[in-house]
Amino acid sequence: MADGDAAHDVHPGILARDAALLTDTVREAGALALSLFRTELKNWIKGASSPVSEADIAVNELIAQKLRSSTPDYGWLSEESADDEARLGSKLVWIVDPIDGTRAYLAGREDWCVSVALVENAQPVLAAVFAPASNEFFFAERGRGSQLNGTAIHATSGTALDFPRIAGPKPLVERLNRNAGEISLHPRIGSLALRLCRVADGKLDAAFAGGQSRDWDLAAANLIVQEANGSMTALSGDTILYNRREVTHGVLVAAGRDRHASIVEQFRSSPLP
Repeated sequence: MADGDAAHDVHPGILARDAALLTDTVREAGALALSLFRTELKNWIKGASSPVSEADIAVNELIAQKLRSSTPDYGWLSEESADDEARLGSKLVWIVDPIDGTRAYLAGREDWCVSVALVENAQPVLAAVFAPASNEFFFAERGRGSQLNGTAIHATSGTALDFPRIAGPKPLVERLNRNAGEISLHPRIGSLALRLCRVADGKLDAAFAGGQSRDWDLAAANLIVQEANGSMTALSGDTILYNRREVTHGVLVAAGRDRHASIVEQFRSSPLP
């Protein structure tokens, strides 16, 4: 079994039903997003600098209609929905990013995705990340491994001293580079969820997430990495908890298990200022 396999309480039959629902919903959402891709879209800035478009809203509405109508007792947390703290009292919660990588999406690049997880008691139990422009469908169920387009995937093995491919904020990579061997900083991937899934399928050896990522950026990719024999945690090694009142997280790292442990140890011995 994969790392972090605490026994969950969801009945296997219900989990199987939800897995099928999740798969169908995310595929349909991806098809909608792709149909609007590289078209003229209204878009605007929310908050300080976060772009959003009418495609984000349309995809969010599709996902909400399909998931919430089928599982009315589950909580809901989405980047594009007003937060309802009733979710805090829910054992099972859908966590949704209708289009992760909106800047890339609006720029006509292919590094964006639809990301949805089902979280039980602060930990993801089902996850789907779909990059329709490149036809990559990542899926994971806790304790059952991760798949890309139906084929099992695995994070690369090894320690922190022998990996050439890493993605994330340059200052973090440079800090790691002080003690490691030759490291190649991978070009920026517009979607954080997709960046993390590249660790799960072995295209990257490790990836960082800078501070200020949110539950919806992370929850699905976290399970996909974990079920691919990887680990994803805070730099301290602490487990990431979801569906809390505060949904913003600090700096995170994902890698194969041994490499992840080495990276965490390096940052513990030389912590961030």
